Amino acid sequence: MKKLLLAALLAAGLVFPQFEPDDRKANRDGSRDLKLPNGKSQQEEILKAEYQKTLEDAAELVKLAEQLQDDLIKEDRHVLSLATLKKTEDIEKLARKIRTRIKK
Repeated sequence: MKKLLLAALLAAGLVFPQFEPDDRKANRDGSRDLKLPNGKSQQEEILKAEYQKTLEDAAELVKLAEQLQDDLIKEDRHVLSLATLKKTEDIEKLARKIRTRIKK
């Protein structure tokens, strides 16, 4: 009798699959969407933070590019200061960081 009851429970488990709560639905990429204590999606909050950081970095990139342009106008034709070269490296690093974040 115990074996029959156990078999019936196992069969019921196979016939009626267990459903996950709505806050743990799988995303398109197969990962789970966790909810924060305030009820917001963790993934959505991460995306918002990355977007804000990208906006800040883009504003910094514009600022550095304008400073580079001013430096190039002020300096002699063929001589660049080390500070100007450093700005070009900073611009390149910042642009690379933005590109990497956007590609995610």
